[in-house]
Amino acid sequence: MAMLIRVDVNGADHLVDVEPRLLLVHLLRDELRLTGTHWGCDTSNCGACTVWLDDVPVKSCTVLAVMADGHRVRTVEGLESRSGLDQVQRSFVECHGLQCGFCTPGILMTARWLLDRNPDPTETDVREAISGQVCRCTGYANIVRAIRHAAETEREAS
Repeated sequence: MAMLIRVDVNGADHLVDVEPRLLLVHLLRDELRLTGTHWGCDTSNCGACTVWLDDVPVKSCTVLAVMADGHRVRTVEGLESRSGLDQVQRSFVECHGLQCGFCTPGILMTARWLLDRNPDPTETDVREAISGQVCRCTGYANIVRAIRHAAETEREAS
């Protein structure tokens, strides 16, 4: 039996019929066609599916879509603004913070959340924030460098 839910995704209101067991990651990818959120493990181990639920990072493979009813969801597609890519996205490009890119959306969401709360994170702060994200391609050095570069660039601009 489907349930009607209302969810704000990246500032757009959606009224959607969903099965009660549908995961948020599948609502985003399959129903709303926001495929930037990657589905990696279904066990909350990899973090590729990380989105924000009311400004808090969550692994969308462990959140039921019905739990988002009446809430705000922000996906990696919501990072870009009219003025262009978010500074975290630009820094990942500039500092080679990605290789295959599969884990990147989840890490970008976690990084943006961190920098919104801590504009001057240490390397330890960054590594702790992204500790729930698994990147199978890198040793995390360029990822950490990219996040710290984004923080520095934002501080210099303000």
